[in-house]
Amino acid sequence: MPRAHRHYIPGCVWHITHRCHKQEFLLNFEKDRKRRRHWLFEPKKRYGLCVLNYIVTSNHVHLLVVDTEEDVIAKSMQLVAGRTAQEFNQRKQRKGAFWEDRYHATAV
Repeated sequence: MPRAHRHYIPGCVWHITHRCHKQEFLLNFEKDRKRRRHWLFEPKKRYGLCVLNYIVTSNHVHLLVVDTEEDVIAKSMQLVAGRTAQEFNQRKQRKGAFWEDRYHATAV
């Protein structure tokens, strides 16, 4: 079954969720959650992503962001998810998926 297309609605607030692979507690340690927060605010500098609120739990992440331009959220999530997974896998000397699937975005 094909994936649903992403939509761009200018100025809309989005609730984004992203779950760890197999619902494992990969963000269990404060060090990992701190790095996730670090990478969450990097897109603000690079792409102008407006983060309203966030929560990083042990096995998933919730974000409230404003869609300022087309593809800002997509680029930002690619950067954040990729760097978080890459750093974790290198530090733990593991291979494989870190995230269960693509992030889920719901317009609020």
